[in-house]
Amino acid sequence: MEEKSKEPQRFSVRVFTLQEEQCKKEELHIPEEVRRVTAEKEVNLYLTTQKGAQQLKLQDGNRTVVLQLTITAETGLCQVGGQSFLVTVGHLNFLLRFKSPADMKRFQLLLRNSPERSRNQTSRTTVFKTLKSSPAEGYQFHSCLLQQQTLLQDSQRISIYQRAILANEVDFRGKVVLDVCCGSGILSFFAVQAGATRVYAVESKPMAQYTQILVDSNCLSERITVLEGEAEEVICPDMVDVIISEPMGYMLLGDTLMGSFMHARKWLKPNGLMFPSSADIHLAPFSDEQLYTEHCARASFWQQRSFYGVDLAALHSPVVDEFLKQPIVDAFDVHILVARSVKHRINFVDVKDLNRMEIPFAFTLLQSGVVHGLAFWFDVAYAGSKAVVWLSTAPSEPLTRWCQVRCLLQAPLFAKAGETLSGRVLLAANDRESYDIHIKATVDQSNFTSGNILDLKNPFFRLHLIPP
Repeated sequence: MEEKSKEPQRFSVRVFTLQEEQCKKEELHIPEEVRRVTAEKEVNLYLTTQKGAQQLKLQDGNRTVVLQLTITAETGLCQVGGQSFLVTVGHLNFLLRFKSPADMKRFQLLLRNSPERSRNQTSRTTVFKTLKSSPAEGYQFHSCLLQQQTLLQDSQRISIYQRAILANEVDFRGKVVLDVCCGSGILSFFAVQAGATRVYAVESKPMAQYTQILVDSNCLSERITVLEGEAEEVICPDMVDVIISEPMGYMLLGDTLMGSFMHARKWLKPNGLMFPSSADIHLAPFSDEQLYTEHCARASFWQQRSFYGVDLAALHSPVVDEFLKQPIVDAFDVHILVARSVKHRINFVDVKDLNRMEIPFAFTLLQSGVVHGLAFWFDVAYAGSKAVVWLSTAPSEPLTRWCQVRCLLQAPLFAKAGETLSGRVLLAANDRESYDIHIKATVDQSNFTSGNILDLKNPFFRLHLIPP
């Protein structure tokens, strides 16, 4: 039975065409109708699904079609900021600026639900398949030049990576290296500086073409080979001595790149190295009445008894529960911690399964007070033959882009100094390509118990309190 086409979804956008000079140089054709579309004019963008394929169509004010293309696995898609989307077809780049962030998010959601992309994802076999994201989502942060600039300008982070590689020059000199999800390729360049004879830099569209430009302009095309595609799909020409990457996300595991990093181990020679080589997830109980009150107050909208004549108060409690399921990404003072942290170590070379991790804990309270939740941070180690270099996101260290993460309990617990707070944290991979965080905590002396289940895919960014 023939599949019916879905109703087209319409958006109002402004269109920017990029890289025209490169297109002229390579004698590529940009349609004249597209050249006439400028940022001063809004055009209609239609997203349709026909026979299992998605199509983009741009119409000007006269209903003239100025661009039409079919979305495939080869189409480069990249979120730029909170209101724009970059579409790459070959060497042609079109920046679509939506009227509102909500429109852009709706467009992105429709792309994620593309039947074509769903088939491509289903057909993949990966070591940690639940961590793999769709192309449209995976490119949000790592695949556009503006975001790459932000990453490269983080001098503390970049200097640690260079120091870790150069301090272990013996592990790179004369070796073959694989750089997974390489972005700008900065780690590949560091590997060459340490003496690597060949580096395979894996990156998807649209960033891969920019990585290649940097490699060529630095005259390193004989030593760095850019492999365009996703880490789960590319074929590395050689087995490698070292795998390098930056796979960390919030709370360590909150980034889909971790699955790619683990999958790449199939190309690693016996006794090969991984940079980073291991990680410690730290957790500790905290007391922060202001945070708990502030977070619950976000639901105060639902306390209205006459919202245009409608009583919303019946939904106030469920909304509070939803807010409490959001991990909070922010920075905090170490003085809010009421016990010494415990840690859970992950060895990236040997770990068999990241889909389910249980972290038991037993904290001895250092002071009396109310425990509002658990705070999380991580350290990663770059362990080579000559040196071990650490990158820490601890609250006692300079702030990094990962900040720290706090998970509130549904009901705070009172405990006295010297009493024990015991329980467990279970990180369970879910079908949303992220993790559910299950927390259960008990004050052993009083037997008071609380817990929560949070969605790492849906954090709350308390950014206004994070120092620049």
